[in-house]
Amino acid sequence: MSFYKKYCFFAYIGLLPALLIYFFVRIYPIFDTLRLSFYNWDLISPIKKFLGFENYVELFKDSLFLEALKNTTVIALSTLLLSVPLGLLFCFLINYLKDSKLSPIYETIYFLPVVISLVPSAIAWKWIFDARLGTLNQLLGLFGIKPKAWLFDPILSIISIIILTTWQTLGYNMLIFNVGLKNVPKVYYEAATIDGANNSQKFFYITLPLIKPIVLYVSVVTLIRSFNIYAQVFVLAADTQGAPGRLVRVLVYDIIENAFRHYRMGYAATEAMIFLLIVMGLTLIQFYVMRERV
Repeated sequence: MSFYKKYCFFAYIGLLPALLIYFFVRIYPIFDTLRLSFYNWDLISPIKKFLGFENYVELFKDSLFLEALKNTTVIALSTLLLSVPLGLLFCFLINYLKDSKLSPIYETIYFLPVVISLVPSAIAWKWIFDARLGTLNQLLGLFGIKPKAWLFDPILSIISIIILTTWQTLGYNMLIFNVGLKNVPKVYYEAATIDGANNSQKFFYITLPLIKPIVLYVSVVTLIRSFNIYAQVFVLAADTQGAPGRLVRVLVYDIIENAFRHYRMGYAATEAMIFLLIVMGLTLIQFYVMRERV
């Protein structure tokens, strides 16, 4: 055996424990969930009744699932369209103020929502969105805008969750963009300055093309995290939490409710598999759209 083959063999042996853990934690549950989606199981009975594709047929006739799918898609796409451009904008502001002594403070403030636990921050936002005493309505009142029932109205409740989710993901996106901007060679900007390029031309012809892999990564991660939204809905608009308004049904909440509230594990597994296919499909679409540009 050559030295190269021995080196590779040693590397594979070293990676084997981590790969086995990853398989049992990540890969095996997917296939087990797929198997469970063809059965009817109440989590307690030792007998699982085989249903075939009945769960899948019933799923697309379920008005609650379709509502959850619609709400989740709206929240995820809105968060993507807001947090990615705003994250890039704040990244430029941080770099513009990098010579300021307050620059580390600004970076900390922007990144703070990422490290704060989502449940306490969602409770704080629940007070902000309060229809009578909420800070948001008080600020809107300064501009002559009437108070809004943020957690009562069906549309405003979704907007409230979008605001909270965007606020929570903005700092992470800004940090990743900041890393990408620092890796852009300065020599390109110097050459563009000599050629007489202005700031907008530098952005569209130098910065944006070179950070498109970062834009793709941030977009994919943001979309996946936004589709997995749960804590925001559970705190702001869940009936089990005594929410003042109507429940904003999302996919993860619907899966958990069917599995552990109604004990329909097979049906919940079916939802989880459809959820997985949707996220994978949207991720592949993002890769395909940006494939030629990255």
